[in-house]
Amino acid sequence: MTIAQLSYLKESEDKVEFKEAKNNFPFEGGSHKEQSDRRKCFLGYVVALSNEGGGMLVFGMTDKEPRNVVGSDFANGKIGNLEDEVYKRLNVRVHCQELFDEKNSRVLVTHIPTRPPARLMKYEGVALMRTGDSLRNMSDDEMFKILSEQEPDFSAKICENFSIDKIDVDAITILKEKYAQKQKNKAFLQATTEQALIDLGLMIDGRLTYAALILLGKSEVLKQLLPNAQVNIEYRNREDQIPFDKRYPIINPLFKAIDEIWEIIQLRNSDNKINQGAYIFDVPYLNEEVIREAVLNAIAHRDYTISSEVVIKQSPESLRVLNPGGFPKGVTLDNLIRINSTPRSRLLTEILEKTGLVERSGQGVDKIYRITLNEGKSEPDYTKSDLFQVELYLNGKMEDKAFHIFIRNFYERVQNEDLLGPHDVIGLFNIKENKSEKVDKEIIQKLEDLQLIKKSGGIASNRYVLNDEYYELKNSKAEVAGFRINDLSIIYTILNKNGIAKMGDFVKAFDKDLTRDQVRYLIEQLMGIVLNKSGEGRATEYSFIKEFKSVDDLINHLAK
Repeated sequence: MTIAQLSYLKESEDKVEFKEAKNNFPFEGGSHKEQSDRRKCFLGYVVALSNEGGGMLVFGMTDKEPRNVVGSDFANGKIGNLEDEVYKRLNVRVHCQELFDEKNSRVLVTHIPTRPPARLMKYEGVALMRTGDSLRNMSDDEMFKILSEQEPDFSAKICENFSIDKIDVDAITILKEKYAQKQKNKAFLQATTEQALIDLGLMIDGRLTYAALILLGKSEVLKQLLPNAQVNIEYRNREDQIPFDKRYPIINPLFKAIDEIWEIIQLRNSDNKINQGAYIFDVPYLNEEVIREAVLNAIAHRDYTISSEVVIKQSPESLRVLNPGGFPKGVTLDNLIRINSTPRSRLLTEILEKTGLVERSGQGVDKIYRITLNEGKSEPDYTKSDLFQVELYLNGKMEDKAFHIFIRNFYERVQNEDLLGPHDVIGLFNIKENKSEKVDKEIIQKLEDLQLIKKSGGIASNRYVLNDEYYELKNSKAEVAGFRINDLSIIYTILNKNGIAKMGDFVKAFDKDLTRDQVRYLIEQLMGIVLNKSGEGRATEYSFIKEFKSVDDLINHLAK
């Protein structure tokens, strides 16, 4: 884009907004109090243009025709920081471009991507649109129209120039075998290639779909017709290093590629060595079921209209899977485990389900969580995902060997690994992490009935811990004299550092684990046993009744 080209653009037709912005143009609402004033800022225009399908925000040119360059000092010398700050605030990746005329007057062009389908962009909680020279709040009708959008099924579209002779023979054989086995239909093995494609909806009126291309297309055909179907595996000796040590580009029909991808990852997959009492066994850092599910989810749910490719970043103890396009419609970080998502490529996903390559639609994440937590590892991490990319981080290191053995022993007793669903395992994990308030009552009741958990702190308590077997395996205790060890450790840390503390200090330290009333009750229960208090009202301060050299010293005092 040049200044000459910019001067011919129409604001409404070409989705561009011109602002002089010579100096002091606000990045955000600044000192304004009214929302109608606060929205007239850089972030506000980014949101509005993204809602309109993307466009350009131009600073340093007049908005009236003929357009003249007046120059702008907005973010001068801070382009990188500007792009980073926009991403931090809005999860939008903008690209800024500086142009200069013959007088060296500066024009700043910010290229803004479109919002994802069925998603609203908001500034300070409000969806914005442009009207003439101003910004306005989006109407209910406009918002409903956007939220009601359906993402087109790319995989169901007809792929021009793709024909049966361009199908990989091994891939179609694998498809038939997988389908026959999953559906218990041996007759399908005898179907012709054309009949198999028609039966599965991969061929319509003699024309093949993009799902057929992704699943079955020869490597050279994929490179020609859909090069972004490539999957890149990058290996790094250290997780934090930027350049990769080895890179494997994979572009094969998915029925062949998934095995190839796992084989490459498995080459550098090590084991967690478990040697705890009578328990001696190995647990791999990267579980094959988890990795296959994660990779297939990324390929099936990615946005194929984006030219980027799926990237897998492996290091000795971890793995990241990144796929273009945000979460499917209706899915957020908050409901990721609870909701059955609508796949972006429905036809492709249906075939993966019918052939047994993935779990039922929308349940792959549940499987990833259940297996990962069962193995005593930390939670799968999707927090770096945004509207334009999903990133899954898996830490392969076993963080809690006792928890893995605890669950494994339970499965051996009941001889039924399906008895604990993903939400049950997540509930056990949260209780182990002293977050029983995050667990639904129905899950609590089930885990109590299975004698996997028990109440902590008395009959009237609404807090829970795992049963004694877990703490025996961990060679520790959950509580002493009715008090949680974890709570005592927090209190010791505060008072050991400063000698005295106020109630607000305790409340802040417990954060969301305990409410203010629960913290106050805990402190009152410890009064006279390990704590003294002095002063009244807001001036009240707490201290230990004696010097405790360690948490263990404090615990031993309570145990007497």
